[in-house]
Amino acid sequence: MPIRKTPLHENTLSHYQNHSFEYMLLAWLLNGGWEASKPGVDLGSKTDVQVSDGIKLYRIQVKCLDTPDDNIKVENKWKNAPTPIDYVVYFSKRAKWGYILPAFQGTKKSLKSEGHIRFEQNPEDFLRAFENV
Repeated sequence: MPIRKTPLHENTLSHYQNHSFEYMLLAWLLNGGWEASKPGVDLGSKTDVQVSDGIKLYRIQVKCLDTPDDNIKVENKWKNAPTPIDYVVYFSKRAKWGYILPAFQGTKKSLKSEGHIRFEQNPEDFLRAFENV
């Protein structure tokens, strides 16, 4: 069995963990029958996952939160994207919940705002929430 012998810096590990949520989301969407992919190159477009229902393409940004508390405000990190983001999916790294929300225009917004859908971190609950956005 392979054993990693090089130490990881804390920032590198955090970066890897954040990317793991993008790939997990991608797997959930593919297993749910959606056309989903990661852009080969993302030069400032802020698209982590793109998904299609066969007719329309949706651009999704994935964000990780290092808190178990969902009573927080989240910051708009996509405001300068050249093409609008459709949805943002937040995952808690310290609890088993996430939120799907339409990309908003302001600087900050409460995670629990109207129209934001909470899901438990499992594929069935996520897909049920995603298909009701």
